[in-house]
Amino acid sequence: MDEADRISDIWGARTPHARDESWPVRVDMHLDGDVGEADVDRWVQSACVLCSNGCACDIAVKDGRMVGVRGRAQDTVNHGRLGPKGLYGSWQWSRSDRLTRPLVRENGELVKSDWDTAMGRIVERSRALLDDVGPLSHGFYTSGQLFLEEYYTLAVIGKAGIGTPHMDGNTRLCTATAAAAMKESFGSDGQPGSYTDIESCDAIFLFGHNMAETQTVLWARVLDRVHGADPPRVVAVDPRTTPVAEAAVATGGVHLAPMPGTNMALMNALVREVIHRGWADRDYVYAHTLGFDELAATVEPYTPEVAAKICRVPASDVRRAAEIFGTSPRVLSTVLQGFYQSHQATAAACQVNNLHLLRGMIGRPGCGILQMNGQPTAQNTRECGADGDLPGFRNWDDAEHIDQLARLWNVDPLTIPHWAPPTHAMQLWRYAEQGSIRLLWISATNPAVSMPELARIRAILAREDLFVVVQDGFLTETAQYADVVLPAAMWGEKQGTFTNVNRTVHLSDRAVDPPGEARSDLDIFLDYARRMDLRDRDGAPLIAWTDPEGAFAAWRECTRGRLCDYTGLSYEKLRGGSGIPWPCNDEHPEGTDRLYADGVFPTDPGVCESYGHDLLTGGSLDERTYRALDVRGRALLKGSPYTAAPEAPDDEYPFAVISGRTAYQFHTRTKTGRSRQLRRAAPEPWVELSVADAARLGVAEGDVLCVESPRGSVQAPARIGRGRDGVVFVPFHYGYWDTPAGRAPGDDPHAANELTLTEWDPVSKQPLFKVAAARVVRVADGTGPAAAPTTTASAPARPGAVAGTVGGPGAATQERVGESAPPPAPPTPEHTPGVPRHEATDRS
Repeated sequence: MDEADRISDIWGARTPHARDESWPVRVDMHLDGDVGEADVDRWVQSACVLCSNGCACDIAVKDGRMVGVRGRAQDTVNHGRLGPKGLYGSWQWSRSDRLTRPLVRENGELVKSDWDTAMGRIVERSRALLDDVGPLSHGFYTSGQLFLEEYYTLAVIGKAGIGTPHMDGNTRLCTATAAAAMKESFGSDGQPGSYTDIESCDAIFLFGHNMAETQTVLWARVLDRVHGADPPRVVAVDPRTTPVAEAAVATGGVHLAPMPGTNMALMNALVREVIHRGWADRDYVYAHTLGFDELAATVEPYTPEVAAKICRVPASDVRRAAEIFGTSPRVLSTVLQGFYQSHQATAAACQVNNLHLLRGMIGRPGCGILQMNGQPTAQNTRECGADGDLPGFRNWDDAEHIDQLARLWNVDPLTIPHWAPPTHAMQLWRYAEQGSIRLLWISATNPAVSMPELARIRAILAREDLFVVVQDGFLTETAQYADVVLPAAMWGEKQGTFTNVNRTVHLSDRAVDPPGEARSDLDIFLDYARRMDLRDRDGAPLIAWTDPEGAFAAWRECTRGRLCDYTGLSYEKLRGGSGIPWPCNDEHPEGTDRLYADGVFPTDPGVCESYGHDLLTGGSLDERTYRALDVRGRALLKGSPYTAAPEAPDDEYPFAVISGRTAYQFHTRTKTGRSRQLRRAAPEPWVELSVADAARLGVAEGDVLCVESPRGSVQAPARIGRGRDGVVFVPFHYGYWDTPAGRAPGDDPHAANELTLTEWDPVSKQPLFKVAAARVVRVADGTGPAAAPTTTASAPARPGAVAGTVGGPGAATQERVGESAPPPAPPTPEHTPGVPRHEATDRS
């Protein structure tokens, strides 16, 4: 057993291995400094919720409180490993400033109250609005941090009880494009690939994905291949020099650093090169796809030289990246916010799908596509319909799918809103701004920091005609605007399941009691349904379940026969071993490692989740047009020309400004900002400039800068970093909850979303957080280096210029290598569940 400081050594000890070998086990454990392993009263099964990886872990409990965590050796996702946020941030918040009683607003101030009073106010306002205005007066804005059972319960309340289409969440900000791209290409949401593809691939492409910081354990998995025999070549697409970019150089791959907003031009050039140089698998394309000729015509103008001029990258690097993709026997691709939060997001993400389809690299070991999520339960938001989707990956435009839900819930089909697409988050906030949404219920998220153009969001939350309910564990920046605040139980204090990026379902048992009068989100939703007396068409309670396991059973039935089939799963089956990837049913009782091995996709009109869109305009296809395509289970090759972003640098605002993450913080720091170790590692924001830009502006490390866009400004110390010239990076995590007393939002601002604009992708409706223009002004001398971490992409350009980021007292983590062998990966199916069989090779 070795001991490590996992603040300074983020990814932990290496366990190198060769291609097609199993990833070795390494069990990570961190306990409170005064607690030894023998002191732990019990270990309670769970999984981490602080990135989309969903690493399985056990919670250490002593004297009724959480005192640490330990990775689960047998789990297919992490083989025992945990990242810094999981080790230090998943539980340390539990003894901080929690909400313990409901709060209600009296004479302009939030005061402590009781549950009857708080829920009574919500129900009174809800009933009055339904009577006077109707269901369109209600909006629900949720998270990627709840459990599956809670999302599904909320979806049934909203869609079958209230009848509102206004349901979405912060998953729109980070994961909507992942879902949209898979619907456009494959007919349905649901990741085709598997984490096990890392063990088998010959090349890894990371498109706008700084995996080293956003999914630290998954990057450790990649590093173990990079340091082993037969290492894969890495290709990184990122304007910053990240550890991923460094691995690209070290493995003989490529680091492409396009200007923000130009991803589509780069992707069109890569697709063109694969076609022009004869690397496409024409037999697979003919048998299993539609749209090749149209795609080839669309990308034809985008030579490497054209892309190089638009993106400001070398044409030779574009060719080299295309060659690696076109000639490697097995390629794994991952995609994240550098594409999703940028211009032409869905169109660019679809080109990743196109590259794999062109080469026939899907459904086989090492040939995965991972359109990543930002949170481990974002997949559940989409599956369960708590956002702009219908439960079970159903199509809102398919009358039979609506009838299926109506029969399941025993309600009139007309109750379920389906006359138009479900409301996406950006439009939901617009309706609140216009006054048509009069009750906005916000669960487990902090839009006063996370939404774009924050001055606008604050003004909406402060509207007198908007009744705001906030359900959270802390008095966040958003909760301070609420009319009613409901104290919610958090991770480790309640029971439920959640599903990570590669479809793996984990069970999280309750380890400790929530503080004071706090209740689980499920209990809060159930209480609301009871008080509202929501009934089905026979007069029975609409929500028939009363606990998490009952909600899970109801959800299982909702998924029967769909791609995300959970009918083979149960709490009993999920307890004690590894997480299990869906679909899991009678045909695949141990789950499914990767999808589409047979080349048959859920694109048939009666199965698909969407009839698709024009990627350039966002215009939707109707059922008749879609049926005329005669898809017969084939994937769709869809393209778009490149267009200029809606905002670009100019003489007045000469910099492109992008926001992003650090390995040590999560979202708006509601939890990680209350962790001793993580707070010390990344305590405050910074503004990251290239060496040349800093020299031109006369900026030294630590000088205070003001970054100003047409919408607002941010002030923070300078980090002279390793990004490309003309691009400024600002971490988005930092809000106002811990600012000095008397400081109001907007005073001496440091939230990155003061800068961002209210624009979104035409298909996924995801905001463009990485498309903004700004000017940078030095406003004061520094008092020392910026507090930016030195261990990741924010490292200073000059090594040794800044003291290294290390853990403080009590940071020691135990690492045990090779403790036990992981289980074998679940088998790959011969046929995709829930999809009609076709003679996939007969397309004449």
